[in-house]
Amino acid sequence: MSLDRYRYLVVEGPIGAGKTSLTHKLAERMGAETLLENAADNPFLPRFYQEPRRYALPTQLHFLFDRARQLRDLAQGDLFRAGTVSDFLIDKDMLFARMNLDDDEFELYQKVYADLAPQAPTPDLVIYLQAPVDALQERVKRRGIEFEQGMDAGYLQRLANSYSEFFHRYEAAPLLIVNTTNLNFAENAADFELLLERVEKMRGPREFFSRAA
Repeated sequence: MSLDRYRYLVVEGPIGAGKTSLTHKLAERMGAETLLENAADNPFLPRFYQEPRRYALPTQLHFLFDRARQLRDLAQGDLFRAGTVSDFLIDKDMLFARMNLDDDEFELYQKVYADLAPQAPTPDLVIYLQAPVDALQERVKRRGIEFEQGMDAGYLQRLANSYSEFFHRYEAAPLLIVNTTNLNFAENAADFELLLERVEKMRGPREFFSRAA
């Protein structure tokens, strides 16, 4: 199955949705490069989960600078040589900023974002992974990253709601919204093949994919 028309594909969704696992599988199938947010490289992130108010701004700025740098390099390179699959969309940085920053910090963040974000190329397709909060919690627990284990359901619920609102308005690129409640792309090859088939058949600017239990 050919996915050649997608030279820059982005997988998005809240923490625990399965973005990075799917990004790797898509890149392998497409023979594409990966562009990853590398959350473990953000030195402020573990401290953010311990003291959110104190470390929200440096955490967000670190992510923003790193993602903007990666996307700038991508835009300046040969994007169409091998293709790229990424597990982040820089547009969603504003989502986290609105959730976690106070008014003065958010105003500062907006100014920095305005200088950096326009350098990002537009994806050929965005795949947005949805899941209920209990499933997100279970996946976070299962992957076993120590500093994530104290994340409460309230934060995940607010995050999931923010993602839903963000993608309800998103029109910058074609969007495939995937309900992953009964799908496991990382461990079920048949589910992954179903997704590939659905991606290949994308024709409209916004489509939905799910599977009944």
